[in-house]
Amino acid sequence: MTVAYPRKFRNQLSAQAILNQVVRQWDIHMVTLNRYRFSEQRSCKDLTDLIERLDGQPRDLVRELSHHVADEARHAYWLTDLLCDLGEPVGKPPGISYIDEFERLLDYTAAESAEDMTINALAAINVTEKRGCEYFASHIRALKSAEPTAENRKICETIERIMPEEAAHVRWGNRWLAELSRKSPEHREKVEHAKRKYVAIEQAAFESGMDILAGAEFRRVNNLVKIAEELPLWKRPQYFMEHLPKAIFDPELQQTRIDLVQQAWTRDPVTFIEKFVPMFFGGNLGESPQKSAQN
Repeated sequence: MTVAYPRKFRNQLSAQAILNQVVRQWDIHMVTLNRYRFSEQRSCKDLTDLIERLDGQPRDLVRELSHHVADEARHAYWLTDLLCDLGEPVGKPPGISYIDEFERLLDYTAAESAEDMTINALAAINVTEKRGCEYFASHIRALKSAEPTAENRKICETIERIMPEEAAHVRWGNRWLAELSRKSPEHREKVEHAKRKYVAIEQAAFESGMDILAGAEFRRVNNLVKIAEELPLWKRPQYFMEHLPKAIFDPELQQTRIDLVQQAWTRDPVTFIEKFVPMFFGGNLGESPQKSAQN
C-alpha cells in the first residue's frame, strides 16, 4: 500500500529544522502556536460537516468521528488557555491559512458515491493528521533542546498532552483505510488513488502557507500540475484552469510579503539589505524570511 507521509518544505527543510528556528523567535513561536490552535478549532467544524454529510452511515465511523471532534475541541481549548496564560492573541493567525488553502485545492466537481466520499474524507484527514504529528513531535524535541524557561516548559507540557491523541488519530485513519482497501481490488485502487491525491493537495497547501520567496508563484503552479496529474484525464484541464489564477495572482501572498518587508526594514535596515533581500530573490532556505524579519 502507498505510504502517505508529508514531505519536506520544498524538499529541503524538515519540520525539525523549521521548529528549531521557531522556538528561538518569540513572535514567530506564538504565531505558530496560534496556528495550531486555529487548526484544531477549525477541525471541529470540518469534522462536524463530514458527520452531517455521512447522515448516520456507516454508524461506526460516525461514532468515531464524534469522538474525534471531542479530541480536537479539547486540543483547541488547551492551546487557547496556553496562549491566554502567556498573554498572546487568539484571533485568526496572520498570513496564508494552511486549512483554507487545503480546502480551496479540493476537487468538488465529482458526484461522489457515499463510499467514495468516505474514502476521500478519510484520506484527507489522515494526511493532515500526519503533518500535525510530525510538527508536534518536532516542536517537543526543539523545546527540549531550547532554553528551559518557564514559558517553554509550559508550552512543551501542552503539546505533550496533545501529541498522543494526534498519534491515535493517525492510527485510526490508517486502520479505516486499510479495512476499506481489503474489501476488493477496486476498493484498494480507490484508497491508493485517494492517498496519492491528498498527499499532493496537502503538500501544495502546506507550501503555499510557508513559501513567500521570489518564484513562489511558479512553484505553486508546479504543485497544481502534480495535483491535476492525480485526477482523471477529462477533469485535469478544468481543475488546472480553475485554480491557476489564484496560484499566480494571490493578494494574500503579496500582502504577506509586504508585511515581512516592512518588519525587516523597521527592525534593521542594514540586515534588510545584507540578508533579507539576497535571501528573498535567491530563494535561500537556510534562514526563513520570518526569522530574518525578526533579527
